Amino acid sequence: MDGTTRWKASVGSPPWARGSLSGPMRRAGSAVDAASLTAIAAACRDHETLRFDYRTREGQASARATEPYRLVHSGRHWYLLGWDTSRVGWRTYRVDRLSLRTPNGPRFVPRDPPEPDVVAYMSRSISSAPYRYQGRFTMHAPAEVVAAHMPPTTGTIEPVDARTCTLSSGANDLDELAVWVALMDIDFEVHEPPELIDRIRALSTRLATAVLRHPP
Repeated sequence: MDGTTRWKASVGSPPWARGSLSGPMRRAGSAVDAASLTAIAAACRDHETLRFDYRTREGQASARATEPYRLVHSGRHWYLLGWDTSRVGWRTYRVDRLSLRTPNGPRFVPRDPPEPDVVAYMSRSISSAPYRYQGRFTMHAPAEVVAAHMPPTTGTIEPVDARTCTLSSGANDLDELAVWVALMDIDFEVHEPPELIDRIRALSTRLATAVLRHPP
């Protein structure tokens, strides 16, 4: 393990999908019909612009035009990495939230991916980028031990040494993020954001006060 939570590479994918499709076709999680996956993977292969309607996690709908690069399965959901031509940047889309339009748009010249390790890039974008708060922690346990406590898309892990690692994860609620890390039952230090540091300090004081009359 390289210390970063990873998604599985393609297993048993048809020859035309290799290089654009990562992850087994059948896994638990949101349902995506095979026809949509086939159409998206074919557009990745043929370098054809995809046109689709997309719904964000907040329920906002918009029309998108994207140069598709790769499909990846996280263990629960299918995701598409592509260059959004309107927003002029790389975006990661959850496939069960998009509705394809036909026909496809024009062919395009493939761009270099945002970084060489596309799977690691997508893992970070899913685990942190969409959230209001981005937490960073030093975990006092080896990277592989921390990884065993969390699904791959929950956060990214980078080893510091044989006994510690850095965990980055996001959430829309400070309490949710604080309690989630605490319930791993691993000693840790929180580095950012400042709001999370203050919230953990307040929660620690409240919990300590709750047991003052019950000495160990």
